[in-house]
Amino acid sequence: ASGILAGLTAAEEEVAAIAGLRAGRVRLVSFPSGSSTLVPTALAALRAAHPGTRVSLVEAEPPRSIEMLREGDCDIALAFRYGAGQAEWDDLVVRPLLADRLVGLVPEGHRLAGAGSVGIAELADESWIAGCPRCRRQLVDVCEDAGFTPRIDFATDDYPAVVGLVGAGLGVAVLPELAIESVRPKGARTVAVEPAVEREIVALTLPDLAQVPAVAATLDELIRAATRA
Repeated sequence: ASGILAGLTAAEEEVAAIAGLRAGRVRLVSFPSGSSTLVPTALAALRAAHPGTRVSLVEAEPPRSIEMLREGDCDIALAFRYGAGQAEWDDLVVRPLLADRLVGLVPEGHRLAGAGSVGIAELADESWIAGCPRCRRQLVDVCEDAGFTPRIDFATDDYPAVVGLVGAGLGVAVLPELAIESVRPKGARTVAVEPAVEREIVALTLPDLAQVPAVAATLDELIRAATRA
């Protein structure tokens, strides 16, 4: 059913473009830190190059965003995953965008605030502030590989809230660099974390939709925005 819906949507958009009814329509879904960093640059460039193309944006974290793509509720999903080689996207067109490294976030007065890099095990006894569910699972996995289970006192999907809690001295966190880029870390310091962990940022679509000119143009601009980032 998902394949049929995608094929019908693609056919409708191509016929509309040929008939001159509209230049294109793209429904984009993105995770929040992608919405505040990559998406604005990409959509501004798309509007300048293709002023008739209409783009809508809603926010959702993976795996919900991937479900929306397969269910026909969007045309492009900006998503991320930890660890390449997984089979979860084998049926999709995958456009790699960038590797987003995780960095540590500690209060300004913290004993490690001036450190060049920090081993994750050095934070074993700290109170932790965790982000989205997928990032939270990754945090637990990394910490357990280092020999401890993090004591997570606060958990929130809102990255500015994570930064605010760290800045208030309520704990430490590990966040993607992309998330910190759009937030002013008042009262908090970033430190490199070892071992290095990265999440893969990608743009996803269905094979039929990848042939739609407006979708292809949007993917191209997302790639260019990631290159500039």
